[in-house]
Amino acid sequence: MQGIQLGMIRKVLVCSPRFSRLCSSSKINKQVFHGYAYLPRLWCSIASTTALPTSPSSFSTSTATRKHSEALVYNKHGEPSHVIRMESQELPELGEFGVRVKMLAAPVNPSDINMVQGTYAILPELPAVGGNEGVGEVLEVGNKVTSLSPGDWVIPADAGLGTWRTEAVYNKKTLTKVPHDIPLVCAATLSVNPFTAYRMLHDFETLQPGDTVIQNAANSAVGQAVIQLGTALGIRTVNVVRDRPDFQMLEDRLISIGADYVVTEETLRKPEMKDLFKKIPRPRLALNCVGGKSSTELLRHLQRGGTMVTYGGMSKQPLTVPVSALIFNDIKLRGFWMTQWKKDQPHDSSQLNEMISRLCDLFRAKKLTAPLHTEVPFKEFKIALEASMKPFVSCKQILKM
Repeated sequence: MQGIQLGMIRKVLVCSPRFSRLCSSSKINKQVFHGYAYLPRLWCSIASTTALPTSPSSFSTSTATRKHSEALVYNKHGEPSHVIRMESQELPELGEFGVRVKMLAAPVNPSDINMVQGTYAILPELPAVGGNEGVGEVLEVGNKVTSLSPGDWVIPADAGLGTWRTEAVYNKKTLTKVPHDIPLVCAATLSVNPFTAYRMLHDFETLQPGDTVIQNAANSAVGQAVIQLGTALGIRTVNVVRDRPDFQMLEDRLISIGADYVVTEETLRKPEMKDLFKKIPRPRLALNCVGGKSSTELLRHLQRGGTMVTYGGMSKQPLTVPVSALIFNDIKLRGFWMTQWKKDQPHDSSQLNEMISRLCDLFRAKKLTAPLHTEVPFKEFKIALEASMKPFVSCKQILKM
């Protein structure tokens, strides 16, 4: 008895089968027990048949059962390879609306890098866990969660969730359920690039089979999705990439997934582009992820009344728009950010659900595939980060937990 608190003993005795039998046979009044009468006699009677913790601290169920996760954390902004460290984090209590998720895979996207660098439009409070995209499996749900069950696959409902970790407890509102009969990497890379490509092809121009779309950064994950979605819709794509030593290999790769034409930035400025648009209609839609001179050249090839949508600025150079493009060709300039699109319809999930359904149908039909990628074990995250920062990157780095 010495050194053990009576309250702790009471908890053990109440759970004891021997105590339950004694109470049911009316040998003990439970109310009297809870006032700590009978404790000395009961302890001697039951201690020999009841397994007890070896130390008082073992009685704390919250401490004993609390789970941990490995996470990629940054405490300050800077180059990812310098500021990100793998740390062990204690998972919070599940709560009524919590969902415990085992992360399965998460990509390294340019927006993830920008967020760590501190240059993105939205930044989480520090310290923060990296990663905005990925797929996880539900392990456990709170008692007021009815929309998800253990075994379901989920993706982030918005940016800033912190997906570079092995496990996490998220609020149910921050998660979106996806089918688990599509390839794992397709699910892990669904919520940023295919979503962006889908929305840009559907929301700015009413495109018909036979129409043309022109895009720069065509080897990016969004660019690859645009090519495949365009093919499924019967839309021609003119795909612009930077000049590079392995251009022929890249051209073959893009053509293999449905690209109609692949040209370099240098070719885009040459008169021979006029010959191309004698064969096919001038583009109604241009998709700009680069900015600077590249975006100006895209504008020159749009048909009258066409639209250029800017969704990135990889060159870090401003758009330069000729006055003639606006006055004489009535070109429209728009911007797109997937995060904002989601914020604009917080109470209407119908468009999101329809988009997920259509994209997953294309995955199943193998008309849409994951971008060219390399799977990297989670503990080797530095390899993935360094590879993502290299120039002329066409291969997405996927962290496998």
